[in-house]
Amino acid sequence: MPAIVLVGAQWGDEGKGKATDLMGSDVDYVVKFNGGNNAGHTIVIEKDGKREKYALHLLPSGILTPTCTPVIGNGVVIDLAVLFEELDGLAARGVDTSRLLVSANAHIIAPYNRVLDKVTERFLGSRKIGTTGRGIGPTYADKMARNGIRVQDLFDEKILRQKVEAALALKNQVLAKIYNRRAVEVDEVMDELLGYAERLRPMVADTSLVLEQALNEGKTVLLEAGQATLLDVDHGTYPFVTSSNATAGGACTGSGIPPTRVSSVIAILKAYSTRVGEGPFPTELDDANGEFLRKTGAEYGTTTGRPRRCGWVDTVVGRYATRINGVTDFVVTKLDVLTGLETIPVCVAYDVDGVRHDEMPVNQTDFHHAKPVYEDLPGWWEDISGCRTFEELPANARAYVLRLEELIGARVSAIGVGPGRDEIISRHSLLGS
Repeated sequence: MPAIVLVGAQWGDEGKGKATDLMGSDVDYVVKFNGGNNAGHTIVIEKDGKREKYALHLLPSGILTPTCTPVIGNGVVIDLAVLFEELDGLAARGVDTSRLLVSANAHIIAPYNRVLDKVTERFLGSRKIGTTGRGIGPTYADKMARNGIRVQDLFDEKILRQKVEAALALKNQVLAKIYNRRAVEVDEVMDELLGYAERLRPMVADTSLVLEQALNEGKTVLLEAGQATLLDVDHGTYPFVTSSNATAGGACTGSGIPPTRVSSVIAILKAYSTRVGEGPFPTELDDANGEFLRKTGAEYGTTTGRPRRCGWVDTVVGRYATRINGVTDFVVTKLDVLTGLETIPVCVAYDVDGVRHDEMPVNQTDFHHAKPVYEDLPGWWEDISGCRTFEELPANARAYVLRLEELIGARVSAIGVGPGRDEIISRHSLLGS
């Protein structure tokens, strides 16, 4: 069975965890292939007659499916304190976390990376990027500069110390002379990292080999992105992006699976748009409609708790996601949030200084100045949370989905109509059949 890639089509927070959960027991492995604990999935599960909410930050959403093996791939950067805090939190709620595998090649977020992330962002002032301050960017920078610390280094104390000393030789100069901050001690870093080594050891594997063998055995592997298309370091709204490749191409480099094994790409598109942090956002609403979307959709960051910026759906962004990722199927989430709106504007193009753009502008300046061109669609008042087939949706809700499908250029295979794992309409199988 070939691998399936799952990505976000906007700026993140689209509901990728819900889509993963929809495939549930049909997926044998769920692999997180990029990012770190700077983003999260919220999954709502019905348990003993009650709804339980799980907020995942670093772990793949497959951790909640008993028949699935969750994998943290080599493209992820790992804060070990967060990893074990998250594992302990799930274990306390009765979730079996013993199946987790961690790539030996994944990079570790060292204490000095977190310090540098926070002081650098403060130093930028009005030019800040909107980072979460969790050390993600500096860790990826170390990786590219070839002085990063990998999971496997924790099991060779001599190599680990050499790497920490080499990193701090420069970073302490920066902290002290540029930011007027206390130098970070080598032993302080060593003690923190080595303190996790033995607990981590049983989880560590050559995950690329494990996944190759699984595919050869006919198993289904789901490659799950952190963040989303418009936050991709190469293809997003640079520089207001994350530090890794959150698009379908990153699934291969971040997991060790070759592109010839990928059969389909599923993209998650929220029925409206949200963004956290700085950067351009053409359909942003600074009015009552924006507040309605924020409150009705509970749009607050899973990881940061920050209020999300809200706006109407942007199909220019949707078409871009289709092109960049090679999307075969879309999952439209949170359609229920739009219930009660008389009219729902849909962005179909941009106006940049009097020139219409039907595709994403090629340069950053044009995108910053883009004004949305809207097409108004009629809303609906009926409660759709109980709908389980497309035909059960109100006519206007069906028309909204079909128009999105037409504008974004790929089929809508599933539709989220509520926060619960069962509150979803399946139009086509996400497994390719």
